[in-house]
Amino acid sequence: MEIRVLRYFLTVVREESITKAAEALHITQPTLSRQLAQMEEDMGVRLFDRGTRKIVLTNEGILLRRRAEEILELVDKTRREVTAQEETVEGTVSIGSGDLGAVQILPGIIQSFHEKYPKVDFDLYTATADHVKERMDQGLTDVGLLLEPINMEKYDFIRLEKKEQWVAVMHPDAPLAGKEAVTVEDLKKLPLILPRRLSVQSELASWFGEDFGKLDVLFTSNLPSNSNIMVHNRLACALVIKGSISFWDEKKIAYRPLSPELTASSVLAWKRQQPFSLAATKFIDHMKTELERK
Repeated sequence: MEIRVLRYFLTVVREESITKAAEALHITQPTLSRQLAQMEEDMGVRLFDRGTRKIVLTNEGILLRRRAEEILELVDKTRREVTAQEETVEGTVSIGSGDLGAVQILPGIIQSFHEKYPKVDFDLYTATADHVKERMDQGLTDVGLLLEPINMEKYDFIRLEKKEQWVAVMHPDAPLAGKEAVTVEDLKKLPLILPRRLSVQSELASWFGEDFGKLDVLFTSNLPSNSNIMVHNRLACALVIKGSISFWDEKKIAYRPLSPELTASSVLAWKRQQPFSLAATKFIDHMKTELERK
């Protein structure tokens, strides 16, 4: 049983389609089908149930998937350990992120990686999740720290445990600043600044309920920095992620949590089947190891 064919098999399982797997592997569909048929013939078992739209594994196929993952993990780990002493790891790792509280996990990961590979530097790019994902698709960004909801179909990712909290941002002298929390009734009376991302607006729409369509939305904005300038100048109240305003001057803006509470999750993601540089590959491996320890 060849390692190469095991990788083919796991790609088909992941993509749930021989056609999609062939595209991901950059081989023809007939070639991939022959390889799988030969594997089944050599093993004397059926690995797939044919006749459905998606690939469905037999019990034997499920067992092979488990063992193949273990085998390839060991093969890859052995290869890394054998070659690690001969490699000079250098270059730039590109990280894209929104203004999120989860950014706080990056300094520790970057510091421990830099101690191990001092010739690697980093490019930090701040944008919305949709924009960061576009850059990942184009190969411009290696790792993205993304606020959900977002389609992760083409990505491997780690969902972070810490939740992002939505808050209302207002001028420190505004009446809302005197409240412990802000409700729909409070906000529907005021001019507002909402995030530009439609998927995020949908989350807020669920929180506002039937009042969402009646809101006085004065601005939409992709990032909080300019929104908060408008807030400081008393033009509107903004809805943002709490982590995005951690270092703002409390004399210029204030924030209060929403009631009922509204939170979102975030993910560290990287493009599946992407040809990464050695530096980026090692950073992704290091990142996964560090997060498993937490």
